[in-house]
Amino acid sequence: MIAAVEAGPVAAPTNRGRSKADLLATVSASRLGTWLGCRSKFYFRYVAGLQKPNTPARYVGTVVHAVLQQWNLARWRRTPLTTDAVQAVFEQSWTLPEEDSVAWDPEEPEAAVKAAALGLIEMYLRKTPIPPDEKPEAFEVGVDMDLAAHGLPTLVGVIDLIKAGARIVDFKTTRRTPDAGMALHSNDVQLTAYALLYREATERRESALELHHLVKNKTPKLVVTESGPVTGTQIARFYRLVESYVQASNWRTGL
Repeated sequence: MIAAVEAGPVAAPTNRGRSKADLLATVSASRLGTWLGCRSKFYFRYVAGLQKPNTPARYVGTVVHAVLQQWNLARWRRTPLTTDAVQAVFEQSWTLPEEDSVAWDPEEPEAAVKAAALGLIEMYLRKTPIPPDEKPEAFEVGVDMDLAAHGLPTLVGVIDLIKAGARIVDFKTTRRTPDAGMALHSNDVQLTAYALLYREATERRESALELHHLVKNKTPKLVVTESGPVTGTQIARFYRLVESYVQASNWRTGL
């Protein structure tokens, strides 16, 4: 199942408080990661529904994902994007909706951030290890997995890209060059969730997982971190995390 749309203005993030029943009906890697990292942050974001102002870094990440989604769509259609087409998609994706706003830093104004974001995308398209004529298995694919047999909520997620050969790819933008071991450790919940969702959707095991970090240095660079298929130990650890999430669901206090 491929869920891709033509690029348009990036939508403003919306967050409304959710009921306990809603938060226990489904679970996602991002929600689990927030809960695991900081219970108060989880409470304010998901239970109270407080929305943080959009930041330049977050907006750049959203726009980069939007452009790469269209790049993958073009490869899937066997009509690779030209340089001019990439520029056009970027310009359309950058347009801020009227209801959204970003607190631009006077020392790093919007024009400078925009130019750096385009440079980041152009760098990725030059250095990507993905052949331009390789058709993706899927991209921006929404998948769910019923965990009722384990007494757990339904797992949901959207996978950035599944390359040919059952390789799961997640795109990330960052200002710091990631350490390979730390990158895999800090993204273990997400990668395990994606592997489980892929297996559920295809009845196949992933061959590998890849993190593609687009690093926003003065000279942008690409760092690709790979790992093999998710192990039984990782899956058991993931299920224990979800069990803890369900058992500790006294979120009204933020604890």
